[in-house]
This record gives sequence, C-alpha cells and structure tokens, in this order.
Amino acid sequence: MHGRDRMRLPVVELSAATALFSVASTACFPDVEPNVFSLPRCDRVEPRCGPDGDESCCADAVVLGGTFNRVNDPQFPATVADFRLDRFEVTVGRFRQFVAGYPQNKPQKDHGSHPRLAGSGWDPGWDDHLPRDRAELEASLGCDPNFRTWTDGPGPNEELPINCVSWYVAFAFCAWDEARLPTKAEWNYAAAHGNEQRTYPWGEATPTPDLAAYGCDTTNMGCLIPRVGSRSPAGDGESGHADLAGSMSEWLLDYHGTHPTPCNDCANLSDKDEDNGREARGGDFAHSTEGLATTFELGFTPESREAFLGFRCAREK
Repeated sequence: MHGRDRMRLPVVELSAATALFSVASTACFPDVEPNVFSLPRCDRVEPRCGPDGDESCCADAVVLGGTFNRVNDPQFPATVADFRLDRFEVTVGRFRQFVAGYPQNKPQKDHGSHPRLAGSGWDPGWDDHLPRDRAELEASLGCDPNFRTWTDGPGPNEELPINCVSWYVAFAFCAWDEARLPTKAEWNYAAAHGNEQRTYPWGEATPTPDLAAYGCDTTNMGCLIPRVGSRSPAGDGESGHADLAGSMSEWLLDYHGTHPTPCNDCANLSDKDEDNGREARGGDFAHSTEGLATTFELGFTPESREAFLGFRCAREK
C-alpha cells in the first residue's frame, strides 16, 4: 500500500499530553552523570520523555550488529554493523531546534551519509524538495488540521512525535543532527532483535494497547496521539528503543521495494520506482495491528506529509 492509499484523518482536537524521557548529554540533564555519547543538538531540549516524563528526548541506545534475515525471510540474509539508534521518535521539542535555524541549516552535498554506503548522502538535486524558508517549513507541518503535532510555540505537545514531515525534511533534520536516517536493514535488525527474528519488537505476544499505540478510532473525538515512550518499557525492543511498533510510521533511507542481496550494511538506493517511493516502517497510531509486525513494509512518495509519518535518526557507535 502506498501513501496515497492510506486513510485521511478526520478533525479532532489534540489535548495536552503528559510525561517524557532520560539522559543523553550534560546539557540536557546537568544533574545526572552524562552518557558517554552526547547528541550535538540537545542543549535546549527538556528531559520530558519516557513513561515517567524524566528522560532525555535525545537519548539513544547502541544496537550491537550481527547477521539476520530481513523480514524474517531466509531469502534475504543481511549483516549489520554496530550502530546507535534514537531511543525515541524525534519529538516536537527536539524538532523545534531545527526549525529555529532553518533554512541556514539545510544539508550540503553528501551530508547525512551512511559511512559504509557510497552515494547515500544528501543530493543537491533534492534541494527543491525542501521548504524555501522557515515560514514555509512551519506551514508544511500543518498537514492535518487536527492531528498535526507541531505548534507555533512551545507547549504541551513538546513530548509528542513530530509528524507531517516529508522524507526530505526527515533526512535534513538527521543530517543537521550529525546523524542519518537508518537503513531498512538496520531498522529491521533493531526491531526484530537480530537473529531472534521477533514478530514484534517486544517479542511474540499479540499486540495490545499497553504495548503499542495503534488502531486509534479517529471518529472518536477523544482520539489522541500519545507522547513518545508512553508504552515503555513493555513495548520496547530488546535494546531499549520505544515505539518501534505503533505511534508513527518511520521514514528510512531506502527506496521501498527490493531487498539488495547480498547485504552487508546495504540499502536500496537505486530502485527509483516512483510508484514505490521511500520506505517507512513500524505501523502507526491510526491503523491496525497489521503494520506493527517487524515484517510489514510500506512505501510512500518522499514528498508525503501525513499525520502518521515521523522518524528517528541513526549514527555510528
């Protein structure tokens, strides 16, 4: 199913959300011993994420690499090196720092590249797909009048996942954050916990609302997008990543479609069938349990901006 086939969401008011997450740098949470790895753009992001609202929204966790079968299919073996992956989907509060510096922080040629994948960085030919200035960027974040999470100023949505972002904007944010979009193989490896080949990030248990945010009845005026990490730790992957299933479908580096074989830190960077678009994984708050499985794949045109599309970033260990 492509982005144009997905449901449109009806009008509903977003209400104030609660709690958030834990430490990734001294600037984020100065009273706690800092993580040995500090994200570069976290100095003004409050530590309000996670189940208790006291974790850094910029925290990440190491994924130890190995070999596994993509989409749990022995036809598609892959080897992935160690990498770091954001614990949470990028939040409104974290994205606000990027908006404040836009457009001066647009990516330059080859920024946001995967170090083991030639040609994976920013292509200047994509420049025209980015908003021209800050006003246009902010306007683009209002793709849905009721389920957009962006607000013009800081408020109760800071701990919600940013949505309504195109693949190009997600790429640009990660490049600005001295990171990159994860590959399809990396995301799948983290969600399936490598060669455990999990059906869901938490294991084999049937999805429930305690494990993931999905199946929101958008005809119900009380339907809300939850804060990031609201199902943590029960719904986390083995390496501690929250919302790999549910919340937002997450943009990935690859074109949707084929699985390159052999695969040693591979990505589909050449299958440019515009009908397939770019990959997004993990299901979302508005759709059924089908999308929550680690084997479920979707493609969206990279210009797509939907209330159920978000992202998280990856970087080197």
